Amino acid sequence: MTRRRTRPDTSGKPGYITPEGYRRFEEEADRLWNVDRPKMAKAVQVAAAEGDRSENAEYQYSKQRLAAIDRRLRFLGKRLEVLTIVDERPPEDGRVYFGSWVTLEDEDGETQTYRIVGPDEIDAEKKWISMESPVGKTLLSREVGDEITLRRPKGEVCCEIVEVRNSP
Repeated sequence: MTRRRTRPDTSGKPGYITPEGYRRFEEEADRLWNVDRPKMAKAVQVAAAEGDRSENAEYQYSKQRLAAIDRRLRFLGKRLEVLTIVDERPPEDGRVYFGSWVTLEDEDGETQTYRIVGPDEIDAEKKWISMESPVGKTLLSREVGDEITLRRPKGEVCCEIVEVRNSP
């Protein structure tokens, strides 16, 4: 069975992460270890006490969930070891750096604001894009006033960088 990934596989390579992203990873690992895992281990124990484990759906589900928690904990542990926290704020000189919020204006006058982050932090709802993505690569080192061409599913679109902020 092939599983599709919704995020790039970053498990084996070092990378950059914002302090907020690193903190979120630490908080997730802490919650999984101190809250979710003990709760699920208890659920496995309770379900196992109910008798025949081969036909016990609750036991099977609890074991699978516990294994998923353990996998995520291993992943987070490995990632936290190799990630480089970029906590130095770049100068407010109008250039796009890692961690910058970039506002683009398209030909129709519509604006979109993106944040350039590491691949571990991408979030479509927040419009946080990876520095390794085509858009991220195009934006890095550009500055306010630069015109860029972005490839989108609907075709190419020309945009102008109208604002760059390096703090929220």
